[in-house]
Amino acid sequence: MSNFVDECGLNVKAGDGGAGCVSFRREAHVDRGGPDGGDGGNGGDIWLVADHNVASLLAFRDYPHRKAESGKHGSGKRRHGANGNSELINVPVGTLVKDSVGNVLADLSSTGTKWLAASGGRGGKGNSRFLSNKRRAPSFAEQGEHGEEQWLNLELKLLADVALVGFPNVGKSTLISRISAAKPKIADYPFTTLVPNLGVVKGSEGFEMVIADIPGLIEGAADGKGLGHQFLRHVERARVLAILLDLSPYDGREVDSQLEILLDELKNYKPELLERPRLVISSKADVATQNALEGSLTISSITGEGIQDIKYKLEGLVKEARKAEDINSNEIVIHRPAPKGIYVLNEGNVFTVKGRQAERAVSLNDLTNIEALEYIQFTLEKLGVNKALRKAGIKEGDFVQIGDLQFEYMDDDEHWID
Repeated sequence: MSNFVDECGLNVKAGDGGAGCVSFRREAHVDRGGPDGGDGGNGGDIWLVADHNVASLLAFRDYPHRKAESGKHGSGKRRHGANGNSELINVPVGTLVKDSVGNVLADLSSTGTKWLAASGGRGGKGNSRFLSNKRRAPSFAEQGEHGEEQWLNLELKLLADVALVGFPNVGKSTLISRISAAKPKIADYPFTTLVPNLGVVKGSEGFEMVIADIPGLIEGAADGKGLGHQFLRHVERARVLAILLDLSPYDGREVDSQLEILLDELKNYKPELLERPRLVISSKADVATQNALEGSLTISSITGEGIQDIKYKLEGLVKEARKAEDINSNEIVIHRPAPKGIYVLNEGNVFTVKGRQAERAVSLNDLTNIEALEYIQFTLEKLGVNKALRKAGIKEGDFVQIGDLQFEYMDDDEHWID
């Protein structure tokens, strides 16, 4: 089984918030002590962090679930519950995050870039928070919010300086083994390489570049033939393309025909790939059955012919490409989903109110408490929920669902039922 995984599912569950406490001060010689219930702690968040030390998504293949710590409950004497620890999940640089239907949520394309995958639930307020001139002894508190949970699809697009592109069995793996310390599988048959191999090539004056050995492409790869899409996506972010042509192909195809097909596949997949700096290499000179393509560099990874020239040329192209990049391209980015407001879904005679603030307003521990219901009504009116319901076309007698609370809508907003 391969140790390189470039696609996987990931389930993230943020921590739940702790519940607020209902408590009253009880001490000797203190008559009618006031409310002193503490707040619950916030649940931990889950962050995805791009880390250059992580090579693939292997860690999620067999263990796709990640969960953050929940907040602790509040207690008397205004003691607040501790916050849950957040979970930092390291993923490879170049990881694309999508939701379950394929929408792109984040692109972690540089080291240190973070994305908030699941937000922890906020802790509930203790009854001491509801003390007011009209409410001298509040006997209710808030429950903690549930942490967010969702399934994500992770897709890795390798970030390499150079991508080796060519037909199967063209000699890409042998070349990368000669110019770097990479040890890919090498054999005398097509499709030896089924996953990308990365190698670090050392150049002059301490210069280093990363080269990716991309599995062999075939005609129709841009349409998905022969796992073409899975292989081509690793070419997308390479700064330079090294296109290898086989001087002794199995099918006898001429080198100019090989180049034409490969360029067409790159164009059909992503037209902008043809604008990348590229170096054309005629490979396998030691067993050549045809002449090298005019203008290309001729090499033999077996005898070593042309290997140093290849390293020198690629180093120059990579240096130029790096200089041309935006100086802010490696800036650390922190992705936080935009907060969602309140909206209403009309489902027959049930109007469901969505929105974190509205759902939090009804998350009290005792919905049979008159004071608690009055507080809910006041908060929802302040948030504009009643206005949103009327705009959605609600009529008297319809039902409203907010979180776990359902009630019958009345014009005077006084009749509530569970």
